[in-house]
Amino acid sequence: MSATDPHHALSKGRETATLLALGAVQFTHVLDFMIMMPLGAQLMRVFEITPAQFTHLVATYGLAAAVSGFAGGFVLDRYDRKRSLLLLYAGFALATLACGLAPTHHWLLAARIAAGAFGGLAGSMVNAMVADVIPPERRGRAMSFVMASFPVASVLGVPVGLVLAGKFGWHAPFFLLASCGAVVLVIASFALPPIRTAIRDTHPVRQMREIVTHAIHLRAFALGAVLVVAGGCLIPFVAPSMVANLGLTESQLPWAYVVGGGASMISMPLVGRLSDHVDRFQLLAWLSLACVIVVLVFTNLGRSSLATAYLMMALFMVTMSGRFVPAMTMVTNAVAARYRGGFMSVNASLQQGASALGNVLAGFFVTRTTEGRLLGYPLLGVVSVGFFALTVLLAARLRSAAPHVAHHRPVEPAASIPAEAAV
Repeated sequence: MSATDPHHALSKGRETATLLALGAVQFTHVLDFMIMMPLGAQLMRVFEITPAQFTHLVATYGLAAAVSGFAGGFVLDRYDRKRSLLLLYAGFALATLACGLAPTHHWLLAARIAAGAFGGLAGSMVNAMVADVIPPERRGRAMSFVMASFPVASVLGVPVGLVLAGKFGWHAPFFLLASCGAVVLVIASFALPPIRTAIRDTHPVRQMREIVTHAIHLRAFALGAVLVVAGGCLIPFVAPSMVANLGLTESQLPWAYVVGGGASMISMPLVGRLSDHVDRFQLLAWLSLACVIVVLVFTNLGRSSLATAYLMMALFMVTMSGRFVPAMTMVTNAVAARYRGGFMSVNASLQQGASALGNVLAGFFVTRTTEGRLLGYPLLGVVSVGFFALTVLLAARLRSAAPHVAHHRPVEPAASIPAEAAV
């Protein structure tokens, strides 16, 4: 893998417009995933479904994204990135509209599968396009800009969706998302640069084989997957633990997410800028250490004041989300442009699966007492610390094989590492 990474240079204005369009695509995709969970009570009542059936509505989105992401690895590099993204995003917007129009639970389930399949692939194209147009020495800041869609969705999107659902019913958030998707699709068609990224001189099976057997790719895939598991095993019980263990009320809980999301909105651009001025591996290591301290305190807290609970939520979200900026910049830098679309698609698929694995793992440790208190969360915090350490170890192994992935300055090209090299 070359130490330098060719990109399509754009003017400053066009670069900014491109990142805004990509950020809008990512925001709607993230919000579409997040909006289902707060709608659970309404959907179970309207469709007369069980909690288990509702979990299927949530889980199938990620499962569909994982399956489509792996399939996309075979073919996405054969088409120009802009054309692929616009087509996939159009499918995502239509599937989201279908969610709002679904007359039964089964139709909604089918629409969620379609939305996950199109949305997951569109998300992987967003990350690929960031690498296409932003040089490696400025890629950390660009990645943090796109990743800010997560806290923005927490602070702005979810509360708005809940208000609409409360006033107009569960259909309203999906109609709003579909409308936003249509507007973003038009804007993206003009804002995204018509760069030529198609690689037509390769066979899909050979392309996939080269993607999944290259030694550096495998190290990057491992880093991306463990990065997600570390948080995925904690996040499902963050809200329940704040109510059951820390003593927040149901009405106070949304404000905890607003505080945490707002803090992340401020911190992520700062981490992104820092990522472009220091060694990205070292930044990841320090952020992981901070996250370990926050997690060990957070998972062992008992009844706490409102200020303490909000502060811990802010620190949790800042450190947890901050890790993704240097780590995902390293992962993105690990792949050559000719494999980037398929690589990011497969990586997204693995991360979806890793997130599901983390959720399942959490269920083995956490139980509820008759008084409603959650037991086992402190032990789960210790388990997550092990994944934080493993994340740093895997990042170190990736940097040892491809030092340029963590470098914050342009470096001279290095010789390619053959796919047959040992992992």
